[in-house]
Amino acid sequence: MGVLNVTPDSFSDGGRWFANGQADLDALRREAFAMIDAGAKILDIGGESTRPGAAPVSGQQELDRVLPVFEVLSRECSVVLSLDSSSPAVMREAAAAGAGLLNDVRAFQRDGALAVAAELGLPVCLMHMQGKPDTMQQAPQYRDVLAEVQVFLEARANDCIEVGIPRSQIVIDPGFGFGKTLEHNLVLVAQLERLALLGFPVMAGLSRKSLIAKLTGRGVDDRLPGSLALAMLAAQGGASILRVHDVAETADVLRILQAVKDVQTP
Repeated sequence: MGVLNVTPDSFSDGGRWFANGQADLDALRREAFAMIDAGAKILDIGGESTRPGAAPVSGQQELDRVLPVFEVLSRECSVVLSLDSSSPAVMREAAAAGAGLLNDVRAFQRDGALAVAAELGLPVCLMHMQGKPDTMQQAPQYRDVLAEVQVFLEARANDCIEVGIPRSQIVIDPGFGFGKTLEHNLVLVAQLERLALLGFPVMAGLSRKSLIAKLTGRGVDDRLPGSLALAMLAAQGGASILRVHDVAETADVLRILQAVKDVQTP
């Protein structure tokens, strides 16, 4: 899954595809096709930054940012276009414009979000987050981070199933960096295979995250090696989807990992 943030303030690529209050559609189109050529099977398009400390934006702001992108890419791309949003109104409009996956960092807990997701009939991705983006990193605490993330994701998946979303259309995401300390994140990476045992595809979003800086001291633009190491660990731990900024490099990692698996299991 390649990341396309149509925001001025995302932690890694904020403002890269957004200028003068609107999406740079020509640049986004070029980047989208570059990611597809490099191996992306999904493009994740978001109009609200959820970095630590980020302030919420209005639904209309989100729509103004992402709808033109969906309208352009849905006409020209054959890959799945994912909407990164928690807003029911944005979900509805993006689905009409070509979204094929709803990826919600708040796990469809906003009023009306779960009902709209069920109505639209699209696959959904449920993410765990302790707290809210503007406060989530102030003092995250868990008795057992893996167990608590498991319980939350399984409960939200059951809620989805109860409103008519098929089990086969549910993806789960432990929410690396969303209300977690470095230790919490490392525990989740190390034990990711236990989340996969819940029976849902697991998405891992570790690309360029601050945990890499805490381990290596690297700035955002120098976190590719750390991102690739975490991508391989996540894939080995059973992640089905890797949400990344550097698609070509991650695709190379996965090719090498698959080649080794192929000779280990003839």
